[in-house]
Amino acid sequence: MNRKERRAKLKSGQLAGGGSRPAPNAGLPIDGLMAQAGYLFQRGQTDQAQAICDNVLTREPAQVNALNLLGLIHQASSRHKLAVKMLSKAVASDPFNAACHYDLACSLQALGRNNEAEAEFKQAIVFGAKVKPPEDIVLRSAAISACIDKIEASWPLPVKPDELFTPASLQAIAGDLYLCCALATVPLHRATIEKFLTALRAALLRPVAGDMAASDDATARLVCAVAQQCFINEYVFAQSDAETRHALELRDELLQILTKGKTVSPMLLAAVAAYFPLHTLPPARQLLDRQWPDFAAEVIRQQVREPLEEIGERASIPSLTSVDDTVSLQVMQQYEENPYPRWTINPLLHGGILTGRDDPEAEEILIAGCGSGQHVFEVVKRYPRARVLAIDISLPSLAYARRKTREAKLSNIDYAQADILKLGTIGRSFDRIESIGVLHHLADPEAGWRVLASLLRPRGEMHIGLYSETGRAGITAMRAAIAERGYWPTAEDIRRCRQDILRDANTARWRRATEASDFYSVSGCRDLLFHVMEHRFTIPRIKTFLDEQKLSFAGFHIDPQAIERFLARFPGLETLTDLDKWQAYEADNPQTFRRMYVFTARKD
Repeated sequence: MNRKERRAKLKSGQLAGGGSRPAPNAGLPIDGLMAQAGYLFQRGQTDQAQAICDNVLTREPAQVNALNLLGLIHQASSRHKLAVKMLSKAVASDPFNAACHYDLACSLQALGRNNEAEAEFKQAIVFGAKVKPPEDIVLRSAAISACIDKIEASWPLPVKPDELFTPASLQAIAGDLYLCCALATVPLHRATIEKFLTALRAALLRPVAGDMAASDDATARLVCAVAQQCFINEYVFAQSDAETRHALELRDELLQILTKGKTVSPMLLAAVAAYFPLHTLPPARQLLDRQWPDFAAEVIRQQVREPLEEIGERASIPSLTSVDDTVSLQVMQQYEENPYPRWTINPLLHGGILTGRDDPEAEEILIAGCGSGQHVFEVVKRYPRARVLAIDISLPSLAYARRKTREAKLSNIDYAQADILKLGTIGRSFDRIESIGVLHHLADPEAGWRVLASLLRPRGEMHIGLYSETGRAGITAMRAAIAERGYWPTAEDIRRCRQDILRDANTARWRRATEASDFYSVSGCRDLLFHVMEHRFTIPRIKTFLDEQKLSFAGFHIDPQAIERFLARFPGLETLTDLDKWQAYEADNPQTFRRMYVFTARKD
């Protein structure tokens, strides 16, 4: 039955109910029709679902849900060429729809068009990371889930590689293109997946010592993807002594090959890159001059080209103030060793457009403690016309932010090195000042906050984020336990500490940490559990400072459900700016500000 015949039968009611009765969906709006079509598709009534989609497309030819469902109908019947045709139209209709990109990638992969499929999977990850965690999709793999089940059944005892991975399961994992794309694109935040990837990396290391030339492209692509994930999380995975020795031997072998000018296999390159960042190798620049398969070239870009670019960037970053406060120097050392956060997805891409207001006059905004630039991008998304000065004490963090800014072709951001405590000497003032998660790492948070308040223009706004004494209580207890056990804030000790946490039978004690995304990278874990300086605030302490500085509290930024619960207890919108009532609410709901207090204050 072709589309014309299907439309005719739909119009006559034959597909929907038989005979000459009108279709039961005839008077429904498009949303209702698509809900009905989706229901029919799930029940296996694809002809009826397809007829409804055809009907919808006669009314609205670019209706993305109808196009996508038609693609899925074709996909379910292995008509992948037709699926690609429909799904490509869906993507063209809504370029930021993660589900459409994912579905298109699945059919492209089924047709063997892997390069195109990879691009679509990565788009799906970028646009959908906040809606559908990549970890959930990774776990759809039967081969991966089977490995994880074996690991969890034996945990904390290890499973022998030969028992965990068979040639067939390794082949299935290597052929999982979505897994490779996720590993190369975003940090994966889940303990079960980390255990699987730790075992997988060790298993993939063994064939490298054998006949590397015999490795197929799928396996080499997988090893490259694992290497990219390890670089993103700063090599946070545990490794045995034997594994470390093996990796060191391979690194020495790579260095010898480079010294002799011989050809480097992608497998050897990736195996070394899964344990050591390539830009730290003395002959790293030689790797830039060689030809690589696309998947290996991505490793070179990530681990050589971009880091060397950032290192070269540091000398050109202006310095607005000196940094000589003892605590500021210690904090600077931490973030120079581990720039934070190591973000990979441009926040401007969420939703696809800049969402800021169209101000008649561009505001001047100061971001005090911009880190590696993720917060800067979020501010620019809200205020696209603003002129932004972003400062931090860590040159590596600033260099990372500048590279990302240049890649995004943003021209309204200036970066500089400065200590918040000395910003009063720069001779500037601002319409808006943002400082999220920074002041509580100063030796004297209020001293730094006063400096920022002095730079705020009349009727200006401050957007501040501070740790809550109550909300942070669980993390505070973990920090104390870690300090008692004598762990140091080094990469080796952070890895060791994390493994002890994951092996602890009392999982509830550490759940607050293991559920945090920061736990799954070295820089994040150091910031979460090993920070050199941390203060925590209470609501009365915030109120005292605001009163002292004659700043008015304009409200907390928290999830809508918390706002609803607060208003149920304290009715009236005016209560949202009553800090005494918020203090009472937090006392009864101690996890309300478990991440931190984030709020706006104004200079009236």
